[in-house]
Amino acid sequence: MRGLVALCALVLLGSCSHRDDGREVVRFWAMGFEGEVVTQLIPEFERRHPGIRVEVQQLPITAAHEKLLTAFAGDALPDVCAIGNTWISEFALLDALTPLDPRLARTPSVQARDYFAGAWDTGVIDGHAYAVPWYVETRLPFYRQDLLKQVGIARPPATWAEWKSAMAAIKREVGPDRYAVLFPLNEPEPLLNLGIQSPDPLLREDGRYGNFRSPGFKRALSFYREVFDRRWAPLASNTQIANVWNEFGRGYFSFYVNGPWNIAEFKRRLPADLQSTWMTMPLPGENGPGASVAGGASFVLFRSSQHQDAAWKLIAYLSEPEVQVRFHGLSGNLPPRRAAWDAPVLANDVYARAFRDQLERARPTPKVPEWERIAMEIKLVGEQLANGRLNVDEAAAELDRRADRILEKRRWMLDQQAAARMPAAGASR
Repeated sequence: MRGLVALCALVLLGSCSHRDDGREVVRFWAMGFEGEVVTQLIPEFERRHPGIRVEVQQLPITAAHEKLLTAFAGDALPDVCAIGNTWISEFALLDALTPLDPRLARTPSVQARDYFAGAWDTGVIDGHAYAVPWYVETRLPFYRQDLLKQVGIARPPATWAEWKSAMAAIKREVGPDRYAVLFPLNEPEPLLNLGIQSPDPLLREDGRYGNFRSPGFKRALSFYREVFDRRWAPLASNTQIANVWNEFGRGYFSFYVNGPWNIAEFKRRLPADLQSTWMTMPLPGENGPGASVAGGASFVLFRSSQHQDAAWKLIAYLSEPEVQVRFHGLSGNLPPRRAAWDAPVLANDVYARAFRDQLERARPTPKVPEWERIAMEIKLVGEQLANGRLNVDEAAAELDRRADRILEKRRWMLDQQAAARMPAAGASR
C-alpha cells in the first residue's frame, strides 16, 4: 500500500512539474483528425523555442463551433485556434480576433503573396487580415478516364458545353440504369461550386440580401437542373449509395465532384486493376476552367490571449512550407502556400495536380456569419430543383427569399451602425 501511495505521489509531482516547469504555455485548439496529427509537429517547435510549451486540445468537428462560442461567452478561449474559414467573419464580428496586419508586416516568412489568393482572402475582413490559412481544400471532379476514352473523348472537358457533351456521350454508352455524374442531393457543394463561378456575387449590398436571381447564378441553376432532367445524374444522396467508391469503380457514374481527401480513399478502396482508370481534373466553367469554393481551416489569435507573441511564433512555425509538407504527409491536407507545392511529394502527385491548378481559381464564400445557414438552404432548394418541384426562376426566387429572411438581423445591425456613425442633426451648427 505504501508503495502505491509513493507511486501516486511521484506521478502527481511529475504532473505538477510539467505544469509548472517555468515555460510559457500556449493553448492551441484544433479540430478533428488534424488536432491529433499536429501533435507530432509540436516537439520540433518546442526544441526551437525552449521557453514555450504548447498544449494541444483536439475538438470534435461536430461540437467545435458550439465549444468556441461557449468559451467566448465564458472568457475561456485558447490563445490560438484553427477554425473553419466560414467561421472567421463570425468571430471577427464578435471582436474576438486579433488583427494580424502588424505581425504579418514583421514576419517575412509569412507573406500573402505566397498563398493562393482565394484561400488568403477568406481571412481578410474589411481590408484587415484576421487569419492565416493552415490547410486549404476545394472540390473538383474525380473521373473515369478510361470510360471517357471509350466514348471518344480524349481529354477532360474544360467548359460547361464540353462537360455536357461528355455526360451525354457517357449516358448513351452506359444506358438507363447507370449515370454520368454524381451530384449528391444531401450536399450544397455541387450547386454552390457551379454558382460561385459567376461574376455576380452570391449576396448583394454588403451581404444584406441574396443575389440568387442574378443572371450568373440562374445559369448555374439551369445547368444543375439539366443534369437531372437528362438523367445524367441519379436523384440520390451520398447516404443512398452504399459505397461511392465501389459504385465509381463499377461505372455507376463517371464523374464525382468531391474534395482532396478522396485521393487517399480512391487509392485505398479501388482494386489494383482499376487504379489506372481514374484521375482528377479542374472543374469546368462556363467558358473555360471554372472557379470553386476555397474551403479549409485557418489560424486565428484571440484577443483574450495573454500569450500572443508566443502563439504567433507557433502560427509562423506551422506556416513554414517545409512544415506544411510534413503536415500534408501526416494528414493528406493540401498546403495553402505555393512554395510547399514545390516539394516532390506534391509536385509528383498526378492526382494532386488538378487541385494545384484549381486552387489558383478558388474563391471565398460570402463573409457573413450567416453563410453556413444560407448554404444549407442552397442544398434544400437545389434538391427541390433537381426533383422538378421548382423551376429555375422559382428556385432563384426561393433562395433569395430564404437568404433575405436569414439576413434580416444583419440588415438591422448594419443599419444601426450606419445610424450611429451619422452626426447629430445639429452637431455642425
